[in-house]
Amino acid sequence: MNKEIERKFLVLNGDFKKDAVKSSKIIQGYLSKDPERTVRIRIQDDKGFITVKGISNKSGASRFEFETEINIHDAEQLSELCLPELIIKTRFYIPSNKHTFEVDVFEGKNKGLILAEIELNEENETFKKPLWLGKEVTGDKHYYNSYLSENPFSN
Repeated sequence: MNKEIERKFLVLNGDFKKDAVKSSKIIQGYLSKDPERTVRIRIQDDKGFITVKGISNKSGASRFEFETEINIHDAEQLSELCLPELIIKTRFYIPSNKHTFEVDVFEGKNKGLILAEIELNEENETFKKPLWLGKEVTGDKHYYNSYLSENPFSN
């Protein structure tokens, strides 16, 4: 079973950008937001992806995830079937020892929100926290992209 283990944090400021090794534009929408299984379509730069995520465990740090690349044209067509609203963000990749922080700067109705995620091999794995990393929001549904598509940060 494919398992995603990640922790999520608010970002205090834009200092992270100086350490970014690359960035990507992401547009994503949801075909299903059932709490036990979400189905997401993502267009990232010039690639398309479909992702199925299961329900999070008690801590919110771990859940089933299946993702596969699909034809960009198919992703664009499927995004037209997505529930409103689409999530638009720029993702910055910041290496940190053996990990990489993915920092999302949201646009549109979620403008002003900046979230960082780090994928881990184990839930209790330790990692160095950069100075720009703020409050942990792992497991807080208010910061799930599927939630933000219906309940934007601007509200």
